[in-house]
Amino acid sequence: MPELPEVEIVREGLEVQLLGKRIVRTQLSGKRLRITFPENFVTRMNGRCFNGFLRRGKYILASLDDTNTLIIHLGMSGRFVLKNTDSALREPHNHVVFFLDDGSTAIYRDPRRFGLMTLSSSNMLGKHRLLVNMGPEPLGNKFNGALIHSRLRKKNKSIKSTLLDQKVIAGLGNIYVCEALHHAHLNPKGLAKSITRKKADILANSIKLILEKAIRAGGSTLRDYAQTSGELGYFQHQFTVYGREGEPCATRGCSNTIKRIVQNGRSTYYCTKCQL
Repeated sequence: MPELPEVEIVREGLEVQLLGKRIVRTQLSGKRLRITFPENFVTRMNGRCFNGFLRRGKYILASLDDTNTLIIHLGMSGRFVLKNTDSALREPHNHVVFFLDDGSTAIYRDPRRFGLMTLSSSNMLGKHRLLVNMGPEPLGNKFNGALIHSRLRKKNKSIKSTLLDQKVIAGLGNIYVCEALHHAHLNPKGLAKSITRKKADILANSIKLILEKAIRAGGSTLRDYAQTSGELGYFQHQFTVYGREGEPCATRGCSNTIKRIVQNGRSTYYCTKCQL
């Protein structure tokens, strides 16, 4: 599933290529995504102009010129393809096509159909059921050790599982939690409530550092993810633990190898020596 860095890269691509453009026609494949499209979706999108693109956690929020916002989630395999074409729905996994006033098209492609698109009144966006309970943004100015410590101190679950909870921190996923915990030298099996304020400071810095490095590298491409330009991400070549079971730990001076365990059905990669 695309995580915060990948979603941010897609958001940036959509903003560069769609901002100020108007939808002249909307076409659907007729297949359901994770949730049903809102009533009269095609009619409500036709004629609308894209006024801005924001990100909230793993959601892209495209503001329209009629006081509504298009909420987008890429799911497991969703991506956008932006190109000039008049036969966009001929490919089987293209489910939404926006034909724009400059002759280009924005195609939403999703083989597994776990993504979604829905509409919300812009002034009620913060209360929308998909967004209302989300935690703070890890790249926000207010994100620091004190904030992390306050959100972890009562959590009687592992730090790895807790950080994956979108109600605790928005946007983090399996890849970047594994990478951030390794950078912070924290054991993924340790209880969240055991994280001291000092360790929380280190963790906050590690999360920001890993996410910012991933964004600069264009995200991570493991299966389906690609930027709107079609270019792949490259951060997977900088992984220190994720997917590196049995390989040497990247920490200088460490002679250990990376171990893989399963936590709540998800693979966790870590160094048993560095992450005590």
